[in-house]
Amino acid sequence: MYEQKTKVTDQSVIEFIEQVESPKKRADAYRLLDLFRDTTGYEAKMWGPSMIGFGKYHYVYASGHEGDAPLVGFSPRKAKISLYFATGDPDREDLLQQFGKHTAGKACVYINKLDDVDEQILQQLITQSVRFLQELYPEQK
Repeated sequence: MYEQKTKVTDQSVIEFIEQVESPKKRADAYRLLDLFRDTTGYEAKMWGPSMIGFGKYHYVYASGHEGDAPLVGFSPRKAKISLYFATGDPDREDLLQQFGKHTAGKACVYINKLDDVDEQILQQLITQSVRFLQELYPEQK
C-alpha cells in the first residue's frame, strides 16, 4: 500500500528557515512566510523535511489514491525557491505571465529571489490556488 511521504511534521518552521545558508534566501523565506500567512489566514506548518505549507485539503483521485496536501506552500531550496500552487488550475497561466522572472513545472513555480517577481501577483496566485482547491475538494464533514 502506498505511504504518503509528504506529511505535516512537528518540525519548527523558524528552525528550518534558520538553517537556510544564504542570508538573502533566508530573508526571502521570512518575507514569504509573512506573505503566505497573511494572504491565506493559515499558520505555517512543515510538510516533510523541507516544505512550508499553509492550510490543508484532502484529495481523492479516480484511481482511489488519496491523501492530504497543503493548499499552498514554498521551500527555500539551495538552487531556487520553490512555490507550490494547485495543479490543473486553468487560470494560473494568465497570472504567471505578469509574475516576473520564473520557471514553472506542473505544480511548482521556481524563482531565484523575491525581488524578481511581483508580490501582488504572488498574492493573487496564492488566493487563486486556495480558492481553486477548496472548490475542487470541498471540506468533508
